[in-house]
Amino acid sequence: MPPTVLTARALLLDMDGTLVNSDAVVERCWRRWAVEHGLDPEAALKVVHGRQGYATMAVLLPDRPMEENHADNRVMLAEETADVEGVVPIGGAPAFMAAIAELPHALVTSADTALATARMGAAALPMPAVRVTAEQVGASKPDPEGFLKGAAELGFDAADCVVFEDSEAGIAAGRAAGMRVVGVGPRAAALAPDVHVEDLTRVHVEAAADGSIRLHIDAA
Repeated sequence: MPPTVLTARALLLDMDGTLVNSDAVVERCWRRWAVEHGLDPEAALKVVHGRQGYATMAVLLPDRPMEENHADNRVMLAEETADVEGVVPIGGAPAFMAAIAELPHALVTSADTALATARMGAAALPMPAVRVTAEQVGASKPDPEGFLKGAAELGFDAADCVVFEDSEAGIAAGRAAGMRVVGVGPRAAALAPDVHVEDLTRVHVEAAADGSIRLHIDAA
């Protein structure tokens, strides 16, 4: 099958599960939190990916006051930031980030700045100059706010952007923003992104003469 080619003006990149494999840390921290709150850890892990922590807690404990979720989220962020054991780059991420270094791109993550810095550093990936972190949005994914802010900061319309995402919440956010979505990794496979790849080794970047970005994607 020939590669799929997507043309864009800018790329918007999720972090966890897309550029960085942090599943080991996420599972450690959220399993512990679920047990402390009398929840099934396996059920909890099905909804944690892609969202900010307080939003996950609101799904899992819908009757709990939101201020308690925000308080727990602050503790969770500190724990996750301090724990980088097992944090590694997604396959192909170093080469992919090198290929787009001079092209318009932004990180759009549900992590806060400290956590994003810790994980990108642990994975030895360069931090994009433009980034939208948890502190900069009022609503967590699946709300499109983060992706729309990223596009605006880069100076491009939503239709000119391609999102790279791994989670249900993130793919929904990209779609709601009116952007095309490349789904990365096993979680994305069942979520019907525009294109799915196992990892970033399947994505080849070409800077076109007209300033556009051509993504040659060997779909999974």
